[in-house]
Amino acid sequence: MVQNNTQPNPPKKKQSRERKSPFWQGVVAVLPLSIAVIPWGILAGSYAIDAGLSGVEAQAMSAVLFAGSAQLVAAGMFKAGVGIGTMLVTTFFITSRHFLYSVSMRGKISNLPMRWRLILGFWLTDELFAVCGGQPDKAFNPWFAAGAGGSFYLIWNLASFVGIVAGSQFPSLNEVGLEFAVAATFIALVIPQIKSIPLLASVGASLVVSVLLTLMQVDAALMIASIFGMVTGYMCETLLNGNEHQTSSKKRVETQSDGEQK
Repeated sequence: MVQNNTQPNPPKKKQSRERKSPFWQGVVAVLPLSIAVIPWGILAGSYAIDAGLSGVEAQAMSAVLFAGSAQLVAAGMFKAGVGIGTMLVTTFFITSRHFLYSVSMRGKISNLPMRWRLILGFWLTDELFAVCGGQPDKAFNPWFAAGAGGSFYLIWNLASFVGIVAGSQFPSLNEVGLEFAVAATFIALVIPQIKSIPLLASVGASLVVSVLLTLMQVDAALMIASIFGMVTGYMCETLLNGNEHQTSSKKRVETQSDGEQK
């Protein structure tokens, strides 16, 4: 009897290939946002040094807090001598939107093991939500999310390190206009998500109101513009749904009338 020496690939190698493919797909998917956030990371690192933090403390802030806007605010409050309690409360409210992200992602992540939920929960940022938030629950792959979240975390910390080193050598680095990277990053996040008329109306209304209120030097202009945008989007969607319902009802009545005539 001739024995077949051909053996199937070991299951471990097959599983490894199945994991690597979505992992690198996640890295590629978030790469444009990772590149866009580099100036922001440099700004966060240099601003932390300018606020009086040591290099280790500044890097630890990027590694542990991992929230660009909160890091800038926290560094500014530290420089102003604000108490730790006020700093924690302010940081909590600034990053509270991540609670909404986690609620939205719950259907995708809740069935995963605890280690996956902890890792992806820590890496859940605006950028990761932009990449994975719109995926159907059945299409969600934790290795894809790990590739996106992990690579973004690495690039953010590397950019922060560059900012820390540069900030130590050039104290006025935070005055060269890198703060525009904050606005540019959020623009890159928002624009691809505008796929309907209500979203377009919401973004447009927020943009116009925020600019007008800022020029008028109104306090809390951003908060007011955000609320105005949400209300506008909701009203637009309600109006469109009402029109669709009326149109479908009219067609139903016409169909019934044609059937009775026949």
